[in-house]
Amino acid sequence: MSIEEIIGAVRKYFNIMPDMEDRAEIVSQISQGVSFKGANLWVLIFAIFIASLGLDVNSTAVIIGAMLISPLMGPIIGMGLAIGINDIDLLRRSYRNFGVATLISVLTATVYFLITPLGEAQSELLARTSPTIYDVLIATFGGAAGITALCTKGKGNVIPGVAIATALMPPLCTAGFGLASGNILYFLGAFYLFFINTVFITISTYVGVRLMHFPQKQFLKEENEKRARRIVWGLVVVTMIPAAIMTFGIVRRGISDSNVRNFLKNELTQSGTQIISGEILEDSLWLNVVAVGKEISESKITEAEKRLANYGLKDYRLHLIQGTRSDSLLQLSHQLTQAASSRENREKQVLELNARVSELTSQLADYTRLERLSSEIRGELAAVFPQVRTVALSKAVQAQRDTTATTSFVSAMVGLSKGKRLSSEERLKLKEWLRARCKADSLVLCVME
Repeated sequence: MSIEEIIGAVRKYFNIMPDMEDRAEIVSQISQGVSFKGANLWVLIFAIFIASLGLDVNSTAVIIGAMLISPLMGPIIGMGLAIGINDIDLLRRSYRNFGVATLISVLTATVYFLITPLGEAQSELLARTSPTIYDVLIATFGGAAGITALCTKGKGNVIPGVAIATALMPPLCTAGFGLASGNILYFLGAFYLFFINTVFITISTYVGVRLMHFPQKQFLKEENEKRARRIVWGLVVVTMIPAAIMTFGIVRRGISDSNVRNFLKNELTQSGTQIISGEILEDSLWLNVVAVGKEISESKITEAEKRLANYGLKDYRLHLIQGTRSDSLLQLSHQLTQAASSRENREKQVLELNARVSELTSQLADYTRLERLSSEIRGELAAVFPQVRTVALSKAVQAQRDTTATTSFVSAMVGLSKGKRLSSEERLKLKEWLRARCKADSLVLCVME
């Protein structure tokens, strides 16, 4: 088989054009998904509340559910399509609706975190405060998968998967948490992640639209077409410059972290020694390493320091903490853990005592209620049952001989005036009246003549 035949066979397998839907229908469908008003806006608000709850209680499943129902992808895909087909009107609508959706999302999340009784920064929330090179790659490939699925007939569940993978909603909720808690670093880090995701989804959409040969929008006048192109690419450049700078920083940090991991693994790892952490301090140009267990010899440390340049770390100096110093750090960490545990135990005891106090307060209120009620109904009894002279109400508990079960009820002791009697019908009527007046499930009446 010749090279041309092999290339032809590969193209046949990877050619998506036979699966393409009508391009005009695709443009119409994406354009409709750009708008944020009515039901679309309410779905976004509810999704933001769900995502904020998920971040608040540290529930991955709840966060995924919120991302599934979020309509945030609409205007982002719309921006990529508008740039790809040179549609200035669609680009303006996409930008405007994207801004509205972003503002409402952040405000909704801020309101939630202002009123929630929890409001602690959990691990799911902290993970959305600083983007990595992996977030850039996920947004790029996610956007590519999204536009490919939208343009073909067998969409399947690609779009929900893209919404989950690119995770547009959790960073906006984290930005709202930053505003609500007054932590500007959380806000900037989360918004930074959201911006990077948005830009690279848009870029992937644009590239997909161009590769699938979507027709460019036609203008009646050539100068209008040139003006539209200038506006579109002007907006692209303004957006891409900060995104490129940010991405460069993310890539640089990712490479640096990878170099540190390789250096620790290849140069300092030995039997009987565990590397606890390795961190670059940019201000002092130190590579701080904490190790426990068997001490690393001075000669090995010197040799490792000489090889820093091989890992792209030639500007840094190695600072190794081990032996008694690392033991002190571990001891301090253990003490802090014990203190935290002790505090949790004290908090648990306080909660248990509060619950017990509430229970006893409720029981006391039940007894005092019956005492007050005895005084209140004495006058009413004189009008309804003239024979009754005194009444005493109390709560009683009956225990059975052959079982541990107990029954609680209200005991009513009624004293009659001298020489007065109550018939059986009057006794029953008095009992029912007292039971209703005491709001008791069960009442035992004792009549003293």
